Amino acid sequence: MAEPQTDEASLEQQLNATSLSSSSSTSDQNSASQLTLDQKFAIVRSIGEECIQEDELRNLLDKKPEPVCYDGFEPSGRMHIAQGVMKAINVNKLTSAGCRVKIWIADWFAKLNNKMGGDLKKIETVGNYFIEIWKAVGMDLDGGKVEFLWSSKEINARADEYWPLVLDIAQKNNLKRILRCSQIMGRSEQDELTAAQIFYPCMQCADIFYLKADICQLGMDQRKVNVLAREYCDDIKRKNKPIILSHHMLPGLLQGQEKMSKSDLSSSIFMEDEEADVNVKIKKAYCPPQIVEGNPCLEYIKYLVLPWFHEFTVERSESNGGNKTFKTFEELTAAYESGEVHPGDLKPALSKALNKILEPVRQHFKNDKNAKELLKKIKAYRVTK
Repeated sequence: MAEPQTDEASLEQQLNATSLSSSSSTSDQNSASQLTLDQKFAIVRSIGEECIQEDELRNLLDKKPEPVCYDGFEPSGRMHIAQGVMKAINVNKLTSAGCRVKIWIADWFAKLNNKMGGDLKKIETVGNYFIEIWKAVGMDLDGGKVEFLWSSKEINARADEYWPLVLDIAQKNNLKRILRCSQIMGRSEQDELTAAQIFYPCMQCADIFYLKADICQLGMDQRKVNVLAREYCDDIKRKNKPIILSHHMLPGLLQGQEKMSKSDLSSSIFMEDEEADVNVKIKKAYCPPQIVEGNPCLEYIKYLVLPWFHEFTVERSESNGGNKTFKTFEELTAAYESGEVHPGDLKPALSKALNKILEPVRQHFKNDKNAKELLKKIKAYRVTK
């Protein structure tokens, strides 16, 4: 599909309006009703590394004033910065474009996948901790367009609707096709899966229809089950398929880590990490000079810092070239590849920017009694993969 023609200046202004930085507020965002179709499409499309299909997304935004977007998570352990900051950025973009967002707190799914040892009380604690983080970091929860839904409560409320849907999906797919979806649980087809884990993809596929989602806005690692949902539409002759908008997966900080891991504390920055912890982790991070591909520090700037602040400033002494502010990722990578910007310049600037984003979260968990108690419990739990 051809890229829509837009007014670049007005589009840039609208994308900036979704900023979560202290210089901007969600209350200052332009009303979605004032946006053109091209602007809405550009904002929503900017979230996804992949979109299936773009023409369907554009048609949806044209025909439906408040499309329903679905995202979900298994409550398990502490929240890393990809879950915390990227999700907040993405949700605020969606609401700024007029979408409603249903965030599925997949407590039963966490139990099926043996997260937190399958202990539902611990899983509930983690779910509440996640919500506290998104409140603190600046997710737009005041506009009434974001709902947190606990899977256990929602499924029990309409069990007669949910379980026949799950069974129908299971009946229409063979075991081999379901096993191909095991990546969604952080597993592989070669793993020895429990019966619960084999049933899991059928349930996640059912969630999409149960929540009446127009858009599946999850990570690239969830792509296979979202495709399964579109294939199921073919099976039941349903014309309107859920649109898949898959966001990028941030890598771990160490060399060769394609995805952040909660179990490897050195590979992830957690949302309540102290300033010193962030500084140490970024200092040790893989950041080869003049190499952009596979450089996690540059990815954090691209997907976290620039969407948040709309600029990235490297601070240096005059003898080392002086301070320099980059407005685009292309400007920064050109300077980095040429050697104009060195890892020794980049890392302190990245640490400073990340700490500025995380500071409100730290303060919330230090000063709010409920949040403080939740974090204390989370840190005491043993994280189960």
